[in-house]
Amino acid sequence: MAMVDTGDIRLHVQRMTPRDGCPVTATAVLVHGLLTDSLASYYFTVAPAFAASGIDVVMYDQRGHGRSGRPDSGYTLDHNLDDLEALLDRLNLTGPVHLVGNSYGGTVAFGYAVRRPERVVSLSVIESGPATEAWLASMDEIMRRAATELADDHTAALAWVTAHRGHDPTRLAKDAAHLMRTTTIVRDIPASRVLSEDQIRSIRCPALFLYGGDSPLAALAPWLESLLPDCRTVVVPGHEHFVLVEAPKTVGRHILSLIHGAAGTPDAARPTGAEAP
Repeated sequence: MAMVDTGDIRLHVQRMTPRDGCPVTATAVLVHGLLTDSLASYYFTVAPAFAASGIDVVMYDQRGHGRSGRPDSGYTLDHNLDDLEALLDRLNLTGPVHLVGNSYGGTVAFGYAVRRPERVVSLSVIESGPATEAWLASMDEIMRRAATELADDHTAALAWVTAHRGHDPTRLAKDAAHLMRTTTIVRDIPASRVLSEDQIRSIRCPALFLYGGDSPLAALAPWLESLLPDCRTVVVPGHEHFVLVEAPKTVGRHILSLIHGAAGTPDAARPTGAEAP
């Protein structure tokens, strides 16, 4: 475990590197989702396979989550983008990295690729998309519902986390409830700035979007393909929002294909379309 002081906040970072003797072929930075999520969702799913393939894997807990600092305020999307940029600087990751984001972390990753395109060589987004007006309205509804179901009713909190995360519900529910009670996150996330269509179109790096076949977010796939010049989408049947933890091998395989393809691996397949069940 390492704590990285960005000058504004201390972020908990975990790193997985290839085994001794295995050359590093790329660096991937993994960004997790909101409330009940943390870097653990990568640590126990795709991160080991990434490292085994020669990737230097960087995972961190976003502000307010896991073991990172929990300020009273400052939880807009821009705050999280600032954290990501400062973390890359502190870790001396000056070359382009492969960004991977799950759920809200995907929106963070997309926003950073817009802000600093020269620092991102590929973008993999799981069950998420860019910050738009529709995203803002959805986040407002989600945060309000979560504030009621997680923060106000402990019984409902346990049921919600069990249904959505499936492990250690008591701790996750308590952590999420405490985050919402003691910080401005419920107000800050829906108050974030959104991207214009021109900003979304500005993404030029290879981009991969993965969705559960039963997730309403899968409807974003055709729209994203129409906007981005180098965009591929994958829909995994039989899964909803938590496809990362439910189908890590499938998710990991597609992301590795993108990363190694962007790095110039000759036989890397570029995925598109629906994934076989």
